[in-house]
Amino acid sequence: MNQDQKKAIVLLSGGLDSMVSAAMAREQGYDIVALTIDYNQRHKIELQSAVQIAAKLEVQEHIVLPLDLSRFGGSALTDDIDVPKSGVTNDIPVTYVPARNLIFLSLTLGLAEARDARDIFIGVNALDYSGYPDCRPEFIEGFEKLADLATKAGDQGSGFTIQTPLQYMTKADIAKEARRLDIDPALSWSCYDPAEGNLHCGFCDSCRLRQKGFEEAGIADPTRYALIP
Repeated sequence: MNQDQKKAIVLLSGGLDSMVSAAMAREQGYDIVALTIDYNQRHKIELQSAVQIAAKLEVQEHIVLPLDLSRFGGSALTDDIDVPKSGVTNDIPVTYVPARNLIFLSLTLGLAEARDARDIFIGVNALDYSGYPDCRPEFIEGFEKLADLATKAGDQGSGFTIQTPLQYMTKADIAKEARRLDIDPALSWSCYDPAEGNLHCGFCDSCRLRQKGFEEAGIADPTRYALIP
């Protein structure tokens, strides 16, 4: 790497949002170190998507870190709890994984300090989403302050920036960004409850939001669904 080159840590789940966030970091000229967390999630297939996306974007380094959050449980993604299929509501759904983004950003922060990177990209957004509290702007702002208090780099005045380029985008905006950035949405995985044959179920919150985004964007949805509401 050129010593003058910017470096960023990208939290890469394998979903559409994280894919677009990573592509935007690349467009901005960052060398990317991607971090994917294998938390023993129900939809482990997203890890395969993360590997494909990392290869497509030619990231400098891709770390897939095991962290078995099924030992904690408390979520339909990590426990024996049914994934809701009745539609997106205003309540925090059971697919919320307790403190997931707080845990993941803490790991990403540690990697950033170890790799001498000061920018962290995460694909959260607070418009078309499932209402998770750890996707809200207030959480990101709070974590950024905490990062400076909790690290040697912050103590020495070289703080961190949590980049959230999708924060105020709709799913339609994100689908349009994927097309503008010329990265194939079919590489990504969104479904919380994969159907037989590696198909998106079509009915979970994540599938519904994905469908909605492509429909509102007027872009053909390349996703393979078992069923469509």
